[in-house]
Amino acid sequence: MAKNYIRFLKAKTIDWGRSENGNIFPLNTGDLSTKDFLEFIKKKKKERYGKTIQLSEVSVLSPITAPCQIICQGANYRQHQIESGLNPDDKKYNMFFTKSDASLTSPLGEVIRPNHVKLLDYEIELGLVFGKSISQPLEPSKTNASDYIAAFFMANDISARDIQLPQMQWYKGKSYRTFCPAGPYLSVLESGDFELLESLELTLFVNDVIRQQDKATNLVYKPLETILELSKFCDISVGDVLLTGTPSGCALRAPGKILQKIGALLPETKKWELFIKGQGKRKEYLNPNDIIRSSIRTADRKIDLGEQVLSVVSEK
Repeated sequence: MAKNYIRFLKAKTIDWGRSENGNIFPLNTGDLSTKDFLEFIKKKKKERYGKTIQLSEVSVLSPITAPCQIICQGANYRQHQIESGLNPDDKKYNMFFTKSDASLTSPLGEVIRPNHVKLLDYEIELGLVFGKSISQPLEPSKTNASDYIAAFFMANDISARDIQLPQMQWYKGKSYRTFCPAGPYLSVLESGDFELLESLELTLFVNDVIRQQDKATNLVYKPLETILELSKFCDISVGDVLLTGTPSGCALRAPGKILQKIGALLPETKKWELFIKGQGKRKEYLNPNDIIRSSIRTADRKIDLGEQVLSVVSEK
Protein backbone atom coordinates (compact mmCIF):
# COMPACT_ATOMS: atom_id res chain seq x y z
CA MET A 1 0.00 0.00 0.00
CA ALA A 2 1.20 3.53 -0.76
CA LYS A 3 3.10 5.22 2.06
CA ASN A 4 2.38 8.83 2.98
CA TYR A 5 5.29 11.12 3.70
CA ILE A 6 5.20 14.71 4.87
CA ARG A 7 7.74 17.53 4.65
CA PHE A 8 7.65 19.79 7.67
CA LEU A 9 9.29 22.57 9.65
CA LYS A 10 9.92 22.21 13.39
CA ALA A 11 12.23 24.35 15.53
CA LYS A 12 13.59 26.06 12.40
CA THR A 13 14.60 22.69 10.93
CA ILE A 14 13.09 21.11 7.82
CA ASP A 15 12.71 17.34 7.73
CA TRP A 16 10.72 14.55 6.12
CA GLY A 17 8.70 11.94 7.99
CA ARG A 18 6.22 9.14 7.60
CA SER A 19 2.68 10.29 8.40
CA GLU A 20 0.11 8.02 9.97
CA ASN A 21 -3.02 8.71 12.06
CA GLY A 22 -1.98 12.27 12.91
CA ASN A 23 1.51 11.19 13.95
CA ILE A 24 4.77 11.99 12.21
CA PHE A 25 7.68 9.58 12.38
CA PRO A 26 10.71 11.73 11.46
CA LEU A 27 13.28 10.26 9.11
CA ASN A 28 15.99 12.80 10.02
CA THR A 29 16.84 13.35 6.38
CA GLY A 30 17.23 17.11 6.59
CA ASP A 31 15.89 19.38 3.88
CA LEU A 32 16.03 17.03 0.90
CA SER A 33 14.47 18.01 -2.42
CA THR A 34 11.60 15.88 -3.69
CA LYS A 35 13.99 14.21 -6.12
CA ASP A 36 16.56 13.43 -3.44
CA PHE A 37 13.88 12.22 -1.03
CA LEU A 38 12.52 9.77 -3.62
CA GLU A 39 16.04 8.46 -4.14
CA PHE A 40 16.50 8.22 -0.36
CA ILE A 41 13.32 6.13 -0.03
CA LYS A 42 14.33 3.90 -2.91
CA LYS A 43 17.73 3.11 -1.38
CA LYS A 44 16.52 2.61 2.22
CA LYS A 45 15.78 -1.04 2.90
CA LYS A 46 14.47 -0.22 6.36
CA GLU A 47 13.30 3.15 7.60
CA ARG A 48 14.73 4.44 10.86
CA TYR A 49 12.55 6.95 12.69
CA GLY A 50 13.27 9.64 15.25
CA LYS A 51 11.02 10.47 18.18
CA THR A 52 7.34 10.53 17.18
CA ILE A 53 5.78 13.99 16.98
CA GLN A 54 2.22 15.23 16.48
CA LEU A 55 1.07 16.91 13.29
CA SER A 56 -0.08 19.86 15.40
CA GLU A 57 3.53 20.49 16.50
CA VAL A 58 4.88 21.29 13.05
CA SER A 59 4.37 23.59 10.07
CA VAL A 60 3.47 21.48 7.05
CA LEU A 61 5.38 22.35 3.87
CA SER A 62 4.84 21.50 0.23
CA PRO A 63 6.23 18.03 -0.51
CA ILE A 64 7.05 19.28 -4.00
CA THR A 65 10.21 21.36 -3.97
CA ALA A 66 11.68 23.91 -6.36
CA PRO A 67 13.34 23.79 -8.78
CA CYS A 68 11.04 21.54 -10.77
CA GLN A 69 8.81 21.57 -13.81
CA ILE A 70 5.11 21.91 -13.08
CA ILE A 71 3.41 20.65 -16.22
CA CYS A 72 -0.39 20.98 -16.32
CA GLN A 73 -3.25 19.61 -18.35
CA GLY A 74 -6.24 21.81 -19.11
CA ALA A 75 -9.91 20.77 -19.41
CA ASN A 76 -9.11 17.10 -18.83
CA TYR A 77 -12.30 15.90 -17.14
CA ARG A 78 -15.33 15.02 -19.24
CA GLN A 79 -17.80 17.27 -17.42
CA HIS A 80 -15.30 20.13 -17.26
CA GLN A 81 -14.94 19.99 -21.04
CA ILE A 82 -18.71 20.02 -21.46
CA GLU A 83 -18.90 22.95 -19.02
CA SER A 84 -16.28 24.75 -21.15
CA GLY A 85 -18.29 24.24 -24.34
CA LEU A 86 -16.14 21.35 -25.61
CA ASN A 87 -17.01 17.80 -26.65
CA PRO A 88 -14.88 15.31 -24.64
CA ASP A 89 -15.45 12.62 -27.26
CA ASP A 90 -13.75 14.71 -29.96
CA LYS A 91 -10.36 14.52 -28.20
CA LYS A 92 -8.95 17.11 -30.59
CA TYR A 93 -5.87 17.84 -28.50
CA ASN A 94 -4.37 17.36 -25.07
CA MET A 95 -3.98 20.87 -23.64
CA PHE A 96 -0.66 21.54 -21.87
CA PHE A 97 0.62 24.58 -19.99
CA THR A 98 3.03 25.26 -17.13
CA LYS A 99 3.11 27.00 -13.76
CA SER A 100 6.12 28.64 -12.16
CA ASP A 101 7.59 26.65 -9.28
CA ALA A 102 7.58 29.95 -7.36
CA SER A 103 3.85 29.29 -6.91
CA LEU A 104 4.45 26.24 -4.68
CA THR A 105 3.22 26.72 -1.13
CA SER A 106 1.97 24.92 1.96
CA PRO A 107 -1.29 22.92 1.80
CA LEU A 108 -2.26 24.31 5.21
CA GLY A 109 -1.94 28.05 4.99
CA GLU A 110 -2.87 31.07 2.92
CA VAL A 111 -3.60 31.82 -0.71
CA ILE A 112 -2.73 35.45 -1.39
CA ARG A 113 -4.99 37.27 -3.83
CA PRO A 114 -2.96 40.01 -5.58
CA ASN A 115 -4.59 43.41 -5.25
CA HIS A 116 -5.13 43.76 -9.00
CA VAL A 117 -6.86 40.36 -9.29
CA LYS A 118 -10.64 40.21 -8.97
CA LEU A 119 -11.45 36.82 -10.54
CA LEU A 120 -9.59 34.34 -8.33
CA ASP A 121 -10.48 30.71 -9.01
CA TYR A 122 -9.78 27.30 -7.46
CA GLU A 123 -8.92 24.02 -9.24
CA ILE A 124 -8.35 20.83 -7.27
CA GLU A 125 -5.97 18.52 -9.15
CA LEU A 126 -4.37 15.12 -8.83
CA GLY A 127 -0.61 15.53 -9.15
CA LEU A 128 1.79 12.86 -10.42
CA VAL A 129 5.47 12.93 -9.47
CA PHE A 130 7.94 11.55 -11.98
CA GLY A 131 10.36 9.00 -10.56
CA LYS A 132 12.12 8.26 -13.82
CA SER A 133 13.59 10.70 -16.30
CA ILE A 134 12.52 11.01 -19.94
CA SER A 135 14.92 12.31 -22.60
CA GLN A 136 13.52 10.87 -25.81
CA PRO A 137 10.22 9.77 -27.33
CA LEU A 138 8.89 6.64 -25.63
CA GLU A 139 7.69 3.58 -27.50
CA PRO A 140 4.00 2.90 -26.75
CA SER A 141 4.41 -0.87 -26.83
CA LYS A 142 7.21 -0.76 -24.26
CA THR A 143 5.88 1.92 -21.89
CA ASN A 144 3.93 1.52 -18.66
CA ALA A 145 2.86 4.72 -16.91
CA SER A 146 3.56 3.12 -13.53
CA ASP A 147 7.25 2.81 -14.44
CA TYR A 148 7.53 6.61 -14.63
CA ILE A 149 5.31 7.76 -11.75
CA ALA A 150 6.76 7.45 -8.24
CA ALA A 151 4.10 9.23 -6.20
CA PHE A 152 0.73 10.98 -6.08
CA PHE A 153 -0.05 14.29 -4.37
CA MET A 154 -2.85 16.85 -4.21
CA ALA A 155 -2.55 20.33 -5.72
CA ASN A 156 -4.74 23.37 -6.24
CA ASP A 157 -4.15 25.19 -9.52
CA ILE A 158 -5.19 28.63 -8.23
CA SER A 159 -5.88 30.90 -11.20
CA ALA A 160 -6.34 34.64 -11.77
CA ARG A 161 -8.87 34.43 -14.59
CA ASP A 162 -8.76 38.18 -15.33
CA ILE A 163 -5.04 37.80 -16.08
CA GLN A 164 -5.05 34.34 -17.64
CA LEU A 165 -7.73 34.94 -20.26
CA PRO A 166 -7.97 38.64 -21.29
CA GLN A 167 -4.17 38.99 -21.29
CA MET A 168 -3.64 35.48 -22.73
CA GLN A 169 -1.18 35.00 -19.88
CA TRP A 170 -1.74 31.44 -18.66
CA TYR A 171 1.74 31.16 -17.13
CA LYS A 172 1.45 34.49 -15.36
CA GLY A 173 -2.21 34.11 -14.35
CA LYS A 174 -1.51 30.74 -12.73
CA SER A 175 1.90 31.42 -11.21
CA TYR A 176 1.63 34.15 -8.60
CA ARG A 177 3.17 33.17 -5.29
CA THR A 178 0.93 30.79 -3.27
CA PHE A 179 -0.96 29.77 -6.44
CA CYS A 180 0.08 26.11 -6.15
CA PRO A 181 -0.67 24.69 -2.70
CA ALA A 182 0.69 21.12 -2.75
CA GLY A 183 0.31 18.22 -0.36
CA PRO A 184 0.06 17.57 2.50
CA TYR A 185 1.18 14.07 1.57
CA LEU A 186 3.64 12.72 -0.90
CA SER A 187 2.05 9.31 -1.41
CA VAL A 188 4.90 7.09 -2.58
CA LEU A 189 3.55 4.20 -4.62
CA GLU A 190 4.27 0.53 -4.20
CA SER A 191 3.56 -2.29 -6.62
CA GLY A 192 -0.07 -2.24 -7.76
CA ASP A 193 -0.88 1.18 -6.29
CA PHE A 194 -0.84 3.03 -9.62
CA GLU A 195 -3.77 0.93 -10.80
CA LEU A 196 -5.90 2.56 -8.09
CA LEU A 197 -5.58 5.98 -9.75
CA GLU A 198 -8.95 5.85 -11.48
CA SER A 199 -10.65 5.07 -8.14
CA LEU A 200 -9.46 8.35 -6.63
CA GLU A 201 -12.23 10.83 -5.82
CA LEU A 202 -11.50 14.56 -5.83
CA THR A 203 -13.59 16.85 -3.61
CA LEU A 204 -13.33 20.58 -2.97
CA PHE A 205 -15.40 22.80 -0.67
CA VAL A 206 -15.45 26.59 -0.37
CA ASN A 207 -16.89 27.78 2.94
CA ASP A 208 -18.29 24.27 3.53
CA VAL A 209 -20.21 24.29 0.24
CA ILE A 210 -19.17 21.60 -2.20
CA ARG A 211 -17.91 23.05 -5.48
CA GLN A 212 -16.03 20.22 -7.19
CA GLN A 213 -16.40 16.47 -7.01
CA ASP A 214 -15.43 13.82 -9.54
CA LYS A 215 -13.45 10.61 -9.97
CA ALA A 216 -10.18 10.27 -11.84
CA THR A 217 -11.81 7.62 -14.02
CA ASN A 218 -13.35 10.59 -15.89
CA LEU A 219 -9.99 11.89 -17.09
CA VAL A 220 -10.20 12.42 -20.84
CA TYR A 221 -6.49 11.91 -21.49
CA LYS A 222 -5.20 9.16 -19.22
CA PRO A 223 -1.65 9.25 -17.75
CA LEU A 224 -0.11 6.78 -20.20
CA GLU A 225 -1.41 8.66 -23.25
CA THR A 226 -0.22 11.92 -21.70
CA ILE A 227 3.25 10.66 -20.79
CA LEU A 228 3.75 9.29 -24.30
CA GLU A 229 2.79 12.64 -25.83
CA LEU A 230 4.97 14.62 -23.40
CA SER A 231 7.97 12.48 -24.30
CA LYS A 232 7.76 13.77 -27.88
CA PHE A 233 8.50 17.38 -26.96
CA CYS A 234 9.59 17.58 -23.32
CA ASP A 235 12.48 16.29 -21.22
CA ILE A 236 11.41 15.14 -17.77
CA SER A 237 13.57 14.88 -14.65
CA VAL A 238 12.94 12.97 -11.45
CA GLY A 239 10.93 15.26 -9.15
CA ASP A 240 9.10 17.05 -11.98
CA VAL A 241 5.33 16.91 -11.68
CA LEU A 242 2.22 16.64 -13.82
CA LEU A 243 -1.09 18.18 -12.73
CA THR A 244 -3.72 16.11 -14.50
CA GLY A 245 -6.55 18.63 -14.76
CA THR A 246 -9.49 19.75 -12.65
CA PRO A 247 -13.11 18.56 -12.48
CA SER A 248 -16.11 20.73 -13.31
CA GLY A 249 -17.36 23.25 -10.79
CA CYS A 250 -14.79 26.04 -11.06
CA ALA A 251 -15.97 29.62 -10.63
CA LEU A 252 -15.21 30.31 -14.30
CA ARG A 253 -18.06 29.76 -16.72
CA ALA A 254 -17.67 30.02 -20.47
CA PRO A 255 -20.18 32.44 -22.05
CA GLY A 256 -22.94 30.78 -24.08
CA LYS A 257 -22.37 30.16 -27.80
CA ILE A 258 -24.52 33.13 -28.83
CA LEU A 259 -22.56 35.48 -26.57
CA GLN A 260 -19.31 34.02 -27.90
CA LYS A 261 -20.39 34.76 -31.46
CA ILE A 262 -21.32 38.32 -30.51
CA GLY A 263 -18.02 38.73 -28.66
CA ALA A 264 -16.09 37.62 -31.73
CA LEU A 265 -17.48 40.63 -33.59
CA LEU A 266 -16.38 43.13 -30.93
CA PRO A 267 -12.98 44.82 -30.55
CA GLU A 268 -10.73 42.81 -28.23
CA THR A 269 -10.74 45.46 -25.51
CA LYS A 270 -14.54 45.64 -25.45
CA LYS A 271 -14.95 41.87 -25.58
CA TRP A 272 -12.78 41.27 -22.53
CA GLU A 273 -14.29 44.22 -20.69
CA LEU A 274 -17.69 42.54 -21.02
CA PHE A 275 -16.21 39.17 -20.09
CA ILE A 276 -14.77 40.50 -16.83
CA LYS A 277 -18.00 42.36 -16.06
CA GLY A 278 -20.05 39.20 -16.64
CA GLN A 279 -17.74 36.96 -14.62
CA GLY A 280 -17.68 39.54 -11.84
CA LYS A 281 -21.34 38.81 -11.18
CA ARG A 282 -20.53 35.22 -10.25
CA LYS A 283 -20.39 34.73 -6.50
CA GLU A 284 -18.28 31.59 -6.84
CA TYR A 285 -14.99 33.46 -7.28
CA LEU A 286 -12.74 33.49 -4.22
CA ASN A 287 -12.65 36.44 -1.86
CA PRO A 288 -10.60 37.25 1.25
CA ASN A 289 -11.64 35.15 4.28
CA ASP A 290 -12.94 32.30 2.12
CA ILE A 291 -11.85 28.85 3.31
CA ILE A 292 -10.99 26.14 0.78
CA ARG A 293 -10.98 22.50 1.90
CA SER A 294 -10.09 19.67 -0.43
CA SER A 295 -9.28 15.98 -0.42
CA ILE A 296 -8.31 13.21 -2.81
CA ARG A 297 -8.75 9.59 -1.75
CA THR A 298 -10.14 6.20 -2.68
CA ALA A 299 -13.34 5.10 -0.97
CA ASP A 300 -11.47 2.46 1.05
CA ARG A 301 -8.66 4.92 1.93
CA LYS A 302 -6.01 2.63 0.45
CA ILE A 303 -4.75 5.87 -1.05
CA ASP A 304 -5.47 9.07 0.86
CA LEU A 305 -3.63 12.25 -0.09
CA GLY A 306 -4.76 14.10 3.04
CA GLU A 307 -6.69 17.33 3.36
CA GLN A 308 -5.80 20.85 2.28
CA VAL A 309 -7.16 23.74 4.32
CA LEU A 310 -6.50 27.16 2.81
CA SER A 311 -7.54 30.67 3.74
CA VAL A 312 -7.78 33.37 1.08
CA VAL A 313 -6.17 36.66 2.12
CA SER A 314 -5.53 40.00 0.43
CA GLU A 315 -2.07 41.01 -0.67
CA LYS A 316 -0.47 43.30 1.91
